[in-house]
Amino acid sequence: MKEYLLPYRFKWIGAGLLIIGIAGLIYFLLFDFILVVPVFAVVSSMLETNVFSVVRTNVADELIMAALLAGFFLMAFSKEKTETENLDLLRMRAFVKAAWVNSALLLFSILFLYGKGFLVVLMLNLFSLFALYFVFFFLEKKRKNS
Repeated sequence: MKEYLLPYRFKWIGAGLLIIGIAGLIYFLLFDFILVVPVFAVVSSMLETNVFSVVRTNVADELIMAALLAGFFLMAFSKEKTETENLDLLRMRAFVKAAWVNSALLLFSILFLYGKGFLVVLMLNLFSLFALYFVFFFLEKKRKNS
């Protein structure tokens, strides 16, 4: 599995992107941050539907989500400072557990949440697999070292 992992230094870049994303999210939620710029859109359907066109839109939420996703990705797929054979197994266990819990939460949401609540769950689902992975990986490492 080591050949698929990024070098350890990418974990720090990912942590920086996560901090930027979390700070941006807090600022966005507390102060209704707006950054309107023209962007190329494959499909845009706000007031009217546009295909392959340039539209002016608030990209603050997209930039925040991109920073969070890239940060989580870089942290999850970077090597540890001291890489051992056991970490491959711990990573696999953590990802499997995270996938199971994430799927169960999604199924619950599909069955019992509707409207905007469900849309919020879908947005959170962009990051929940990674967040659950980090929790399970940390717990697996802690259990292994105990």
